[in-house]
Amino acid sequence: MTSPLDYRAAGVDIEAADDAKSRIKALVESTFTSATRGAFGGFGGMVRLPEGMRAPLLVSSADGVGTKIKLAIDANVHDTIGHDLVNHCVNDILVQGATPLFFLDYVAFGALVPSVVESIVRGVAAGCRENGCALVGGETAEMPGVYTPPDYDLAGFIVGTVEESAVLGPSRVRTGDVLIGLASNGLHTNGYSLARRIVAERMGLGPHDTFPGSPGTVADVLLRVHRSYLAALRPVLGTVHAMAHITGGGIPGNLNRALPPDVDAVVDARSWTIPPEFLALEDAGQVARDEMLRAFNMGVGMIVLADASVAESVIAHAGGAGVPAWALGVTRRGTGAVIFE
Repeated sequence: MTSPLDYRAAGVDIEAADDAKSRIKALVESTFTSATRGAFGGFGGMVRLPEGMRAPLLVSSADGVGTKIKLAIDANVHDTIGHDLVNHCVNDILVQGATPLFFLDYVAFGALVPSVVESIVRGVAAGCRENGCALVGGETAEMPGVYTPPDYDLAGFIVGTVEESAVLGPSRVRTGDVLIGLASNGLHTNGYSLARRIVAERMGLGPHDTFPGSPGTVADVLLRVHRSYLAALRPVLGTVHAMAHITGGGIPGNLNRALPPDVDAVVDARSWTIPPEFLALEDAGQVARDEMLRAFNMGVGMIVLADASVAESVIAHAGGAGVPAWALGVTRRGTGAVIFE
């Protein structure tokens, strides 16, 4: 005679899920803003639109952290990738001039571990507090047979607002605009499939070994939190023309998205010093420079396109927020290409 089955026997632990929810309640509530309505545990999150906007647009984006999550799992460091996720999404809507309103997250496990859920959401909540957006909901799923423990996946969804008349983008860009580079804080959340292979196969290192040329470990260097540019750029949103968040595809694959079809961006490759972690990966992997520029941000996390008359103001505001910035190049008549000189 066969024994009766229950959900736990099928690989889903409802008690663990309840434990996880109780652990993250205070973290979620710590992100609530004056616009948040409702309470933790509702079926849907509610946020009031900002008052005083004449023609508000909602700007949304969804993303993950790529295979950086595998490094976090291998290193057993789970409280940074949630922060990565929020900052990445904030930057994605910032390029259109939008500021964040609320955020939702999704975490899926093969076997749910409440302490790991708590660490992940702690990072998400830290990112939401940094950027002034409310974490109004999410989903924690246990999916045995889909994910193999200790692996899990993480995704985020953001909604922000911008006045329709203030949307940034290619239509505002003109020839003679200055390109302003804002420094990244490492690899951010792109290029990790290549970086992890170089570290494991060419350097022969694990996550807790010392990274070449650094006093820190591989995890210390490669799990640095993806930088948010909101504080650095919010004061100048009304004065700039366009922005490019440098993610997958690097400078060539993202700066072109900010250009009209008759304007080129000319990047001065000598205008900044490439951070040592990228050079170490390039050397160990014998990766061609063109490939490095496509796979990684190479030290440039955001590019702003603005009239020359406001370039110094953009640089000064970024510096005041602790983000190094510099003149990276110019725009000229062309065909929508990104050119390195």
